[in-house]
Amino acid sequence: MALPLYDSQPTRRVPWMTYLLVAANVLVFLITPMASSASWYGENQVRECRTMLFTLEYGAVPKELTTGEQQPVPPAVERRCGAADFGKVPWTSAFSSMFLHSGPLHLLGNLVALFVVGMGVEDRLGRLRYLLSYLFFGLVAVYGFAYASPDSGVPLIGASGAIAGVLGAYLVLNPRGRIVSLVPPVIVIRLPVWVVLGVWFGMQWLSLGDTESNVAYVAHIYGFAAGVLFALLARRAGPARRLAALGRG
Repeated sequence: MALPLYDSQPTRRVPWMTYLLVAANVLVFLITPMASSASWYGENQVRECRTMLFTLEYGAVPKELTTGEQQPVPPAVERRCGAADFGKVPWTSAFSSMFLHSGPLHLLGNLVALFVVGMGVEDRLGRLRYLLSYLFFGLVAVYGFAYASPDSGVPLIGASGAIAGVLGAYLVLNPRGRIVSLVPPVIVIRLPVWVVLGVWFGMQWLSLGDTESNVAYVAHIYGFAAGVLFALLARRAGPARRLAALGRG
């Protein structure tokens, strides 16, 4: 599969919000027990337990989101690590889960995708609207995942749902764009954005039945669809705003 490296289209402004989102995800990861550098969480079983409880506290648990009530710690985790000593407002985890990652590879994969396409989307939407849309895509992805598995007690973490929305928005806002990609082992090629994202979306769709995977494909699809619809509305509204501005002149 091709690995996107960068967007070949130049931007008109410095993508500060994309940089901020990348930095926020990295900084949050470094202070969580998922980062090996965070030595204050202890070692071995102590660290493993703190990681599991941390994920349950700040990750998006579908059953909590669909019922609005904090769920007890799963019996297997309670036997190993003890009962939970935290209180949780479930809807807030829909936001916090977007900035958590299970490991450095999970983080790197998400941030490469965000960096490649985020700059182009930010350039066309503007910084504030880009940030708000990013959070909106993430919420749609999280709640879409939750209502697809309403009784699940497995927490969802990761920025991939929000980033999937950015991918969808990029496809609509830059339909003729090209993404420079690495085709392993050493081939670098410029591919049309619809090829790169079309293959990616197809893989998400075909992987929905993979019960062995811990990847939230449903969240990716919901996020991507939200990004496409949002960008279609934003692009359609653009000419109307410009005409209104001319009328006020």
